[in-house]
Amino acid sequence: MSYNFFLSRRIYNGGSTKKGGAAPAVRIALLGIAFGLAIILLSVAVVSGFKNQIKVRLAGFGSDVQIANFDAAVSYETLPIWVTDSLEEAIKTEFPDVSTIQRYATKPAMIKTDNAFQGAVAKGLGPEFDASFFKDYLVEGVIPDFSDSTYTNQIVLSKTLARKMDLKLNDQLLLYFITDQIKARKLKIVGIYDTGFSQYDETYLLVDLYLIQRLNNWDNHQVSGLEIDLVSDANQAVVVDNMRACYTNISDEHGGHYFVQSIRDLHPQLFGWLDLLDINVVVILFLMLGVAGVTMISGLLIIILEHTQMIGLFKALGMSNRSVRRLFLNLSIFLISQGMIIGNLFAGAIYFVQNYWHLFTLDPNTYYVNYVPMEISFQSWLSINVCTLLVSVIIMILPTYMISKINPATSMKYE
Repeated sequence: MSYNFFLSRRIYNGGSTKKGGAAPAVRIALLGIAFGLAIILLSVAVVSGFKNQIKVRLAGFGSDVQIANFDAAVSYETLPIWVTDSLEEAIKTEFPDVSTIQRYATKPAMIKTDNAFQGAVAKGLGPEFDASFFKDYLVEGVIPDFSDSTYTNQIVLSKTLARKMDLKLNDQLLLYFITDQIKARKLKIVGIYDTGFSQYDETYLLVDLYLIQRLNNWDNHQVSGLEIDLVSDANQAVVVDNMRACYTNISDEHGGHYFVQSIRDLHPQLFGWLDLLDINVVVILFLMLGVAGVTMISGLLIIILEHTQMIGLFKALGMSNRSVRRLFLNLSIFLISQGMIIGNLFAGAIYFVQNYWHLFTLDPNTYYVNYVPMEISFQSWLSINVCTLLVSVIIMILPTYMISKINPATSMKYE
């Protein structure tokens, strides 16, 4: 192993030739593998970041699973379902993967000021509302403590709507609701959030659940539905299927039929787009491995041709073709390792800079986020490196067979 390492190192540095002619080929091969690995790592990080950020935002505005009325599952002007404490306890007991359950009610509304008006959706929330998502994106003010027993005339809206309607924190705004007649409610702005998810920032207003129930003349047990979050390691598809099997064709006390939907069912277009991104990553992976592989093969062939006389000398001294091939395969592993180190450092630097400073921005109206998100687990990072190393080494085996075609007498004839 010591002489193989010594000879590989000498070839890498171009020290075995007077002019060091192999060194440029070595550097090009090294950069090829570094560039390919960095692109693969960053592509996976970007796609994972997009998927996670969009899922987090969708779940923040909704949940992993929703149970609503079957007759109004696709409208903001909903029909109610009857929800009691016993129903919530039954769901938690039957499905241990459930982490939280919260009631909600939605109703279309119109925001009107002296200079503008804007349609929106008022989302009523109760005391069990988990405000952690909106607190992470809160720009000003607070998230109020909603109650289902007393009326709270407080509202939280997005920075996008506040700017568009020229509203500020602590301003009073009028919300108009159309039922059998037009009803107006004056609410105080106590919080302004900004998730960067423009499609939803321009839509949702957070209000008291009791307000929506009073507007719809609902009982305290009547709500638009339940939002159910699952534990992080839960198999969402299995849980949803089991819930559907449990609650399909089941009616509440007032004849409302339960309808179970997952977050993927509620937003099929977005998840279809995210699935297409996975295909893009696979294409990029194969393209980059192909580019890196061709570069490495070309570099190794140049190195072999540059050292034809040395190979002939090794054979004349008694080294077998297998031993010489192993020498150059060791050189390939050395080059690949060096290139992978450079690729990891380069990708890691971009990953760190982007996550902390968000240098690469996006139009949230098109991409749903205002910067390029990057997220990748240590396991994924390690798996990509291991797979790249194995594939690259396997690719390098083929060009080493050229060594067996070199004749010592011919290669050493001209020195």
